[in-house]
Amino acid sequence: MGFLLRSHVSTSLRNRVLTHLCDRLHGAPLPLRIGFWDGQVFDFAPAPEITVTLHSRRLLRFFVTGNMGRLAQAYVEGELEVEGRVGDVLRIGIALAERIGNVPILRHTTPLLARMRRRHSKAADAQAVRYHYDVSNNFYRLWLDRRMVYSCAYFINGAEDLDIAQQQKLDHICRKLRLRPGERLLDIGCGWGGLLLWAAAHYGICGLGITLSRPQCDEAQARIAAAGLADLVEIRLADYRDLKGVAEFDKIVSVGMYEHVGVANLPLYFTTIARLLRPGGSALNHGITSTDRNGRGRGPPGGEFIDRFVFPGGEVPHISRVLYEIAGSGLEILDIEDLRPHYPLTLWHWVNRLEAAREPAIAAAGVERYRIWRIYMAGMACAFDRGWLSVYQTLVQKPLAAGPAPRPWTRRYQYVPEPAPVLSRSPDWDKADRAH
Repeated sequence: MGFLLRSHVSTSLRNRVLTHLCDRLHGAPLPLRIGFWDGQVFDFAPAPEITVTLHSRRLLRFFVTGNMGRLAQAYVEGELEVEGRVGDVLRIGIALAERIGNVPILRHTTPLLARMRRRHSKAADAQAVRYHYDVSNNFYRLWLDRRMVYSCAYFINGAEDLDIAQQQKLDHICRKLRLRPGERLLDIGCGWGGLLLWAAAHYGICGLGITLSRPQCDEAQARIAAAGLADLVEIRLADYRDLKGVAEFDKIVSVGMYEHVGVANLPLYFTTIARLLRPGGSALNHGITSTDRNGRGRGPPGGEFIDRFVFPGGEVPHISRVLYEIAGSGLEILDIEDLRPHYPLTLWHWVNRLEAAREPAIAAAGVERYRIWRIYMAGMACAFDRGWLSVYQTLVQKPLAAGPAPRPWTRRYQYVPEPAPVLSRSPDWDKADRAH
């Protein structure tokens, strides 16, 4: 059978379950050990690399049926314990899910679940954002970069540390938008204000950022004040649907936001951007996409873990759907950049930093939240690495009344700074960090 029985399995039920599992897990033996509530263990291969301990008899049936959602819940609640390096846990866990996921009922239900759409009212979206982001600013501060940028970093050679890679991302976005002193910039889903701080200090813009998270809003306002930029940047607690007016902004940016919007609301989202943008102005959307052209989830069963424990109501479309909705809003698409290779490295930076700060992270947000974020971020790294997900920056422009607005001939402006006035103001990041 390709496994080693380390202790006698005492019950016939357990024997039947293990035999059933071994039949399902055909192919190369998985280096997996299962520990049971009574202290006995069962190895599926010599020298197991991870140990999964079941502290309850009822978890056996979840293994047999491939119910990864219930197993994930048991892990979060401590009823199921996993020991081993997170990379090994992820690799073996995915192999287990893929093999058990061949059960016919799962093949039928997984696409159905992927097609289900969520209701994205203002109240529902606000609640989902609060669930994810209102954990604790201290929790995020432990493992994000010093500017608290919670989105894919931008690597030039892959050897940069996280602080440098995120600084490169912020500047890459600012160059794409061709920001100029005095321009009015809107950041939809501004997080803790890192992008607006960078744009105000280095490009001289006047900015407005909106978020649905009160802790994010408070932290961003405090960081802006500590950097001496409160006269240039304003942060509001607001939904993008609350923004009124027409042609209010020269440039608009949204990073890691439209995943919360919902596929059905993408037309409203992009038409709102088009309405708020001045003719000739540019906007940049940075967001995760599915690599399935119909927007279905890819990979093994278990995606409900993210929907339940990480991003309630989150939806990611295929890039073709994003472009379709942008075109429908009347905006002109100028540039599309796939950043998929950058996200696994970003996520592993986050995982390693979170693990290094395990005790203070648990103190800040609780052991359940620590378990969720540790395995969630490692799983996302694998999803991007395997091509199940991608992330795109899409640059658009609002036409003038007479037709298309002028644009650069080449992409050179995205990598080589264009001549601009030297700005004397620079945020004191260390001062802001010490203060908060």
